[in-house]
Amino acid sequence: MATATKRSKAEKSLVILLLIIGGVLVSLPFLWMISSSFKPENEVLAIPPTIIPDNPTIENYINLFTSMNFTVYLRNTIIIVLFSFLGLLFNAMAGYGFAKYEFKGRERIFYLVLATMMIPGQVTMIPVYLILNSMGLTNTMTGIILPGLAVAFSIFLFRQFMMTIPDDLIEAARLDGAGEFYIFFRLIIPIAKPIFAVQGILTFIAGWNSFLWPLIIANDESLYTLSVGLSLLQGQYANNFALQMAGAAFMVVPIIIIFAFFQKYIVEGFTMSGIK
Repeated sequence: MATATKRSKAEKSLVILLLIIGGVLVSLPFLWMISSSFKPENEVLAIPPTIIPDNPTIENYINLFTSMNFTVYLRNTIIIVLFSFLGLLFNAMAGYGFAKYEFKGRERIFYLVLATMMIPGQVTMIPVYLILNSMGLTNTMTGIILPGLAVAFSIFLFRQFMMTIPDDLIEAARLDGAGEFYIFFRLIIPIAKPIFAVQGILTFIAGWNSFLWPLIIANDESLYTLSVGLSLLQGQYANNFALQMAGAAFMVVPIIIIFAFFQKYIVEGFTMSGIK
């Protein structure tokens, strides 16, 4: 018995050690990126490299907003993220409708929505572009935002979660005189907080990292997002690695902060939605 206990402790210690080593190895590039963003340009390529800057400075971050149009890129990205959250609400309504309402062709329409998940987004970009072009929405913020308001995977995930909500609870609210919108906003949304948290994180990440579609639909720099701006930064300041690291850190750190605060909801939301 004692031997088995010692073996168990040794295995646990080995696993912890391997996890620590793996975590350090994975974190090193990120830590170097953050550190380099606070270094002067001549220190980034110093041999041997330094993890902690010898002469820390925030000049690189200042240059992002003075030498580049990162203020405009940030504004556009925030607008896209905010409207993506509005689309998240629409997706939740659609998922609720598929889960709790009986109407003709419900299953066929839902399977059609699922079928769109099998089509790569790159395949539909040209047809969507042609449709928006015929509507005069190319090179506009509306054209950037509109295609991302409805997401098949989000509808599917909400539908799976809404299926777990008892029908008797909704019927009881209806018998008490509650309207459909009241039921959705005051009853369903509070119950669905875990899945809203999961989808909120995924929506924020997708909106914050939006690159390819804004690059395709917009030819005016005033409509570019942070990701597009970062690619321009790499082209215009190819030799200024400190400035590039500041731009990359500015892109990545908000996502890590959001994920750190809401990571517990990810496992809970996916589990409750039936995704193993």
